[in-house]
Amino acid sequence: MTNTIKTLRDSAGMRWTALLLLALAMFCSYIFMDILSPIKDLMQETRGWDSTAFGTMQGSEVFLNVFVFFLIFAGIILDKMGVRFTAVLSGAVMLIGAIIKWYAVSESFMGSGLETWFTNNLNYIPLFQELGVAPFYEGMPASAKFAACGFMIFGCGCEMAGITVSRGIVKWFKGREMALAMGSEMALARLGVATCMIFSPFFAKLGGNISVTRSVAFGVVLMCIALMMFVVYFFMDKKLDSQTGEAEEKDDPFKISDIGKILSDSGFWLVALLCVLYYSAIFPFQKYAVNMLQCNLTLTEPSADSFWAGSSVTIIQYVIMLVVAAAGFASNFQKKAATKYGLLALSIASLIVYCYMGYMRQSAESIFAVFPLLAVLITPILGSYVDHKGKAASMLVLGSLLLIACHLTFAFVLPLFKGNAVGGIIIAYITILVLGSSFSLVPASLWPSVPKLVDAKVIGSAYALIFWIQNIGLWLFPLLIGKVLDSTNEGVTDPTKFDYTAPLVMLAGLGVAALILGLILKVVDKKKGIGLEEPNIKE
Repeated sequence: MTNTIKTLRDSAGMRWTALLLLALAMFCSYIFMDILSPIKDLMQETRGWDSTAFGTMQGSEVFLNVFVFFLIFAGIILDKMGVRFTAVLSGAVMLIGAIIKWYAVSESFMGSGLETWFTNNLNYIPLFQELGVAPFYEGMPASAKFAACGFMIFGCGCEMAGITVSRGIVKWFKGREMALAMGSEMALARLGVATCMIFSPFFAKLGGNISVTRSVAFGVVLMCIALMMFVVYFFMDKKLDSQTGEAEEKDDPFKISDIGKILSDSGFWLVALLCVLYYSAIFPFQKYAVNMLQCNLTLTEPSADSFWAGSSVTIIQYVIMLVVAAAGFASNFQKKAATKYGLLALSIASLIVYCYMGYMRQSAESIFAVFPLLAVLITPILGSYVDHKGKAASMLVLGSLLLIACHLTFAFVLPLFKGNAVGGIIIAYITILVLGSSFSLVPASLWPSVPKLVDAKVIGSAYALIFWIQNIGLWLFPLLIGKVLDSTNEGVTDPTKFDYTAPLVMLAGLGVAALILGLILKVVDKKKGIGLEEPNIKE
């Protein structure tokens, strides 16, 4: 006689509700992560942040994760305290960091005693200054310093939330639709980037009165929602444990003794370096992409009394974006050909309408917002292809080639269309969409390859080290882009007149290095028979 325990996990509705809570929390965190990216020009005009200050502040997000090893501590906290506690803790930490960042850019901070203190202090950080990795520097605006402090705290919570959400998905979907669940969570989180690009400038310019504080306040509200999502998840997860009588699953904790074994593995280094090179060419670029488009496109603001200048068009365009993403994503899971291609056609038609609206609005923010849309559409396709057909190493090479082509197009082709309003925007849209597809190719093939390259006994520790190394790039390159931008644009005071050629060539160089490593990985795979080109699912 078999007893079947009916738990929340056995209900499709309940486990997808749990996923939705986790995914919405990450969606909110992705929005706040880039909340200042589409208004870089306004930060320079209203707060005096040059590109170096902006880049230093943006890179501060992962500073504590890299140099104080908080990423490792987050893993230990998760291992010891479990998913529920760590989820709520990460939400609270993100909210605290967000509030500090909001106050730093607010009018209340300007002229306060706190501003004076930050102006006079933190200009020299012992040891870090000598190593050239200090999160502050003399002459850095006080608001940027204090915002960096808040962003560091936010970054600790965000990284903790990322690994906690992954563990939560495994807990609720193990033996079920786990790959689909992870893909869905990633797709929703990436939509946060597009949401940020549209709504951050919307709130900053609302009512014709420029206020960067409103944009960050919008992000703080979202972080309150994220914390609420985690609290609701806490009670759902607790109920599940009471039904199953199981203790929370725990991974093997990160062990110092594992480091030597991992670092001596050539496969680990290939994956870790590929990861840091590729992601360093994508995420830091996102923080400057809108300003880059402002500098390279000929954009003419529509007249103030036209429909295209109104606030309602922002909402309409965002709804159309959601239709693009939802229809495209859903088309991957339809068994009937008519439904599948009908949804695909709806997605493509909506994308064309969205792009037309972006052109009519003459808005760099809404143009770059198409970046994650193609990724949302093709991520499930690519994941399924790697699962059933393989070719992961080849996809890594293709992703790197697309990355190089896109950054070089931004550097040398797009400026040629300056003055051509239609041609420039068409080139921009195509390049951004291709870059988005590259953003799907590499993660879909990189992460499933790790277990094939690294000893299963140290896989958890290997992932922790890979994330740590990745964070080094995410700290360094926003700062480098800012420094290169300032050094190659001396005397330029208009933030829409910068020459982005040098930073873009630098990012393309990262793509070239990733391409070389990808080709080496293919050779290693062929020699050692690692199986990277083989499917994950043996049929």
